[in-house]
Amino acid sequence: MKPISLSTLWWRRLLANSSSLKFPRNGARKVREDWLERFADSPDALKSACCRQTVVPVLDFEIGGGEFVTMAGPCSVETEPQLMATAYHVRQAGARILRGGAFKPRSSPYAFQGLGLEGLKMLAYARRETGLAIVTEVMAVADVPVVAEYADILQIGSRSMENIALLEEAALSGRPLLLKRGLMATIADWLRSAQVILSYGNPNVILCERGIRTFESATRNTFDVSAIALLKQISHLPIIADPSHAAGVRNLVSALACVAAVAGADGAIVEVHPDPDKAWSDGDQSLDFDGFDEMMAALNPYLALRATASREKKCSVFQHEAEKFQLMGAAQ
Repeated sequence: MKPISLSTLWWRRLLANSSSLKFPRNGARKVREDWLERFADSPDALKSACCRQTVVPVLDFEIGGGEFVTMAGPCSVETEPQLMATAYHVRQAGARILRGGAFKPRSSPYAFQGLGLEGLKMLAYARRETGLAIVTEVMAVADVPVVAEYADILQIGSRSMENIALLEEAALSGRPLLLKRGLMATIADWLRSAQVILSYGNPNVILCERGIRTFESATRNTFDVSAIALLKQISHLPIIADPSHAAGVRNLVSALACVAAVAGADGAIVEVHPDPDKAWSDGDQSLDFDGFDEMMAALNPYLALRATASREKKCSVFQHEAEKFQLMGAAQ
């Protein structure tokens, strides 16, 4: 007797209908367990029953509390007119924080390195005049006290993400820290750096996805939007996006900011300059004033959609709790 020939399609159908074939019914939870195991050496940065979301207070507002906070300003503080013109414009357009580099880590030793203390004084003046909070980078342990004196948020740049001595000193300053992801850092590396800051008693850590270095050369870096989505699920720390450094070209900044908003980012930090083509640093990725206004307008529908989804989620939770209490009352 000849053996019976079974088609591949028929065999697959047979297996699919077989009661012995078990599909993972709780796959999402298993993935989350795997993530918790993978990032177990950063326990203070992970969500827990007692810490679902960190909200960082800055002046009269918060980061991580539901508002999409925009930080905007020039890559480098150049002159007082340049800084003040930018500060007034971004404030009017809806920004809450003024960014600007006083100390600039540059790849080339011949590039502009920042104005230092003079730049910090200009930033402080801009805060007094506009009410904007200030975020600026600190590069050295010795500079932490003076930068903390002038800034509301200390930025730890991508090149400094694993400078443990700097992380420790910045944490002890008491200022909120904006921790940028390293050029080639994994998410685990990034969270370990956050863990250092948290272990020194500073809970106000804001993560910043600014793109990572890959083999792709069309953009300055590769924007890892999946990192934002992942961290919103596993970490209680606020996370913002830096589309300017991710793209490296101003034409993509608005689109990447919108992508970040959809992924759940708590805000964005972008470079804005009155005349980007004459900027002393990073002019190619800096928006002009019209470009910044267009970006803010482009964000609106995505943020409105997020707000609607958040309200519906809260209503669903309240309804579930009400039904649970009704069932408990009926059982009694």
